[in-house]
Amino acid sequence: MIAIYPGSFDPITYGHLDIIKRGALLFDRVIVAVLRNPNKTPLFSVQERLDQIKIAAHHLSNVEADSFEGLTVTYAQMRGASALIRGLRAVSDFEMELQMAHTNKTLSTQIETVFLATSNEHSFLSSSVVKEIARFGGSIDHLVPTHVAEDIYRCYAKTHPASPQTEPTPAIVATTFSE
Repeated sequence: MIAIYPGSFDPITYGHLDIIKRGALLFDRVIVAVLRNPNKTPLFSVQERLDQIKIAAHHLSNVEADSFEGLTVTYAQMRGASALIRGLRAVSDFEMELQMAHTNKTLSTQIETVFLATSNEHSFLSSSVVKEIARFGGSIDHLVPTHVAEDIYRCYAKTHPASPQTEPTPAIVATTFSE
């Protein structure tokens, strides 16, 4: 059975990896599908995100990374998938995800949505939070794989937070919890 785990993955986080690993145990094959969304301005190109995912999930033999644009259901049908994997961090995620699952069901009755509750240690984590912390010079090493953290630090032209900073870092960083 093939499952699609769609998202922007800008960048991939340990929360995403948790869902990928658990999905890989449930399905024969998991395709981590990067959505090309013209309405978002990503930090990384689609190819960079695909490379980050491939490196992070290289140890999972039944996981692959791909990209698509358009409807997720159409992409899932094209790939022969029978399920969509969605991670849930909080009740607020559930409302939006349930609406999306119902909508997808009207587009294809052959594709099921499987919700995986995010592990407690990752329940606060989003790509937006990671980017905001990094943008203000905070350490993200515990939130994303090492290669992804290095890519993010380069994007924001910051040295590693453990290194001396040329500019003072704000003591408090306001974060948002939406992707």
